[in-house]
Amino acid sequence: MSDRIPGALTGRGARIVCLAVVLCLPPFYLDAFWLRIGLFSMAAAIGAVGLALLTGTAGQLSLGHAFFLATGAYGYTWLAGEPGPGLPPALAALLAVLLAGAAGGLFSPVAARVRGIYLGIATLALVFLGHHVLLTADSVTGGFNGRSVPPLTLGGFTFGAGDPELTVLGVPFGAEERLWFLGLALFAFTWFTARGLLRGRPGRALAALRDSETAAAVMGVDVARHRSAAFVVSSMYAGLAGVLLALSFRRVVPDYFSLVLSVDYLAMIVIGGLGSVAGATAGAVFVTALPLLMTRYADQLPLVAAPGSADGSVGPTEAARYLYGAAIVLVLLYAPDGLHGLARRARDRVRRRRPRPPATDPALSPPQPAATARPKEHTP
Repeated sequence: MSDRIPGALTGRGARIVCLAVVLCLPPFYLDAFWLRIGLFSMAAAIGAVGLALLTGTAGQLSLGHAFFLATGAYGYTWLAGEPGPGLPPALAALLAVLLAGAAGGLFSPVAARVRGIYLGIATLALVFLGHHVLLTADSVTGGFNGRSVPPLTLGGFTFGAGDPELTVLGVPFGAEERLWFLGLALFAFTWFTARGLLRGRPGRALAALRDSETAAAVMGVDVARHRSAAFVVSSMYAGLAGVLLALSFRRVVPDYFSLVLSVDYLAMIVIGGLGSVAGATAGAVFVTALPLLMTRYADQLPLVAAPGSADGSVGPTEAARYLYGAAIVLVLLYAPDGLHGLARRARDRVRRRRPRPPATDPALSPPQPAATARPKEHTP
């Protein structure tokens, strides 16, 4: 058994390296449209992983995820911009994530005392309150028209369109190409920290809390503290996603951070699979990329009108919502564990169908020498 472990680790490490290399190639071959889809998907995946920890692992329903996304996005924009403190962008991004965590900490006493649909309604109030603040606090948020997002600068390198012009292997690196690698780094950080959290003692405590609060308390789990901590961690992931979204959009407006966005994130974790980092990522890519792809290819799709049509036909955004709404129904009916569960079962089925090595016929094997009888020793 010990001889197989290094080989397995080497194989897993090789797969991770190959995947990292493949994910670094799109900026050299794809145009800006596909890079934007990838950036929006990575930002959505970061936020979906945070919601999966809260709802899928800890069992706490939240409809206020858009509020914490807005906290991260507007927090970075105000802290790094003018009017505002004008802090270094890297510091502003870190403080924006901490600000989202602090907002989750202020709400955590409520999360520690209510659960289920009552917690969902309580978090729903955050979305309406946040949207009102974004519209009225003009000096901070820019009001209805929003604010331009200052580019992130780290070590003299600007993650955005700026001077000096950058060319790598003959490919000009604009805003999308530069942000692609920032998004990859942030997503990798989210992936490994979330998986480490789920596989460690905090993840086991949250899973026990989800299954039965009474049993978890009997086993020594501090119920209120772990429920509050899950809300704070989820809020920080949402704040990080909000920062990346702001950098990708280059302008933040209040209407984007509405209840519809919170529902979209719930759709991501349900379609991908509750409590799974990989499932949340798959669901985020599906929900984020589908309306963008349908908008681009609306003229080639049946029953879908081009954007801006006034003939009452179904637009690409509405059609995309119908499709992933139907996907939610199908997942709940036929695959409650989501895309991640489907992939796991397909992988297990492939492994079972692999041909096994033929069994050796004992009659054809060479005769083994008989063991020499040893005389019994005399016991004094």
